[in-house]
Amino acid sequence: MVCYMNMWLLFAFSGPLAWAASMHIDKFLLEKYFKHGSVAVSMVFTAIIGLLLLPFILVFVPGVFAFDRLSIVVMIASGLLYMGGMLFYLYALQTEEASIVGLLSPAGPILAFVLAYFVLGERLSMGQLTGGAMVVAGVFIASFRFGGGKIKFRKRATLMMTIAIVCFAASSLIFKYFAVPELFWPATFWTYVGEALFGAGILAFAAERRIFMKLIKTNPKVMLTTNAVNELVNLGGSLAARYALVLAPLALVQAVTSTTPLMVFVLGIIITVFLPKFGRENISKKILVQKSVAAVLVVVGAILAGS
Repeated sequence: MVCYMNMWLLFAFSGPLAWAASMHIDKFLLEKYFKHGSVAVSMVFTAIIGLLLLPFILVFVPGVFAFDRLSIVVMIASGLLYMGGMLFYLYALQTEEASIVGLLSPAGPILAFVLAYFVLGERLSMGQLTGGAMVVAGVFIASFRFGGGKIKFRKRATLMMTIAIVCFAASSLIFKYFAVPELFWPATFWTYVGEALFGAGILAFAAERRIFMKLIKTNPKVMLTTNAVNELVNLGGSLAARYALVLAPLALVQAVTSTTPLMVFVLGIIITVFLPKFGRENISKKILVQKSVAAVLVVVGAILAGS
């Protein structure tokens, strides 16, 4: 009985671990294939994975065409927004370490708080305000680069992640509105259509098309397989976190899933020390202190904000 009751913890931690692994996979792909090239091309492979899933959803899931035209257009827009967010996230990841980008990403809940307060008129508790302030402080600390006796603001990464977060928030809002339990997969179908259209739009540019065709000729299996695995890892993490909600209270699960930035940080250290050919991060004493302080603030702040 005790073992069963503790299973929720395993599932809850599987989410942050999977999401952290996915971020490092993205970083590996960027370093290996897109370090100095257009990261937009990598989005085409993500779009292809979604495109390959469309026939299966169409055949096995009823109700795909149960939506009216306006709803379909809005859901397609959700897919486009998601891909736009992914593009800016990859721009940030192209120039910064995965652990830094992971520490910048929790600004999303703060955006949700601001919208809830000003748009929906919701009131925030003192604990939520304190947690939000801690997240902001953690993100602020992570936004600076130390080196050569100088402190520089990570302008590009911070800007890219801010835009990405806005896109993700808008996409999630649209998807959650339409994806009630019985219409989850039909809504997902039209979201994937939007993602496929985004990929097609990238290929409309000759420069990106040439890079894509070169990658297809030289590394088609690696690119498609790695992206497919990455999508499965993300999906597995999301399903595990959702199942944890069935076994434990929402507040407990949210507290555990808020550790994602910490997972990215720790996994980055492990990869650097034991698997350096798959990625390297700065683990000097000064940088480790910076990341540790930022991670603690972000994680504790996210837990308080979600309580």
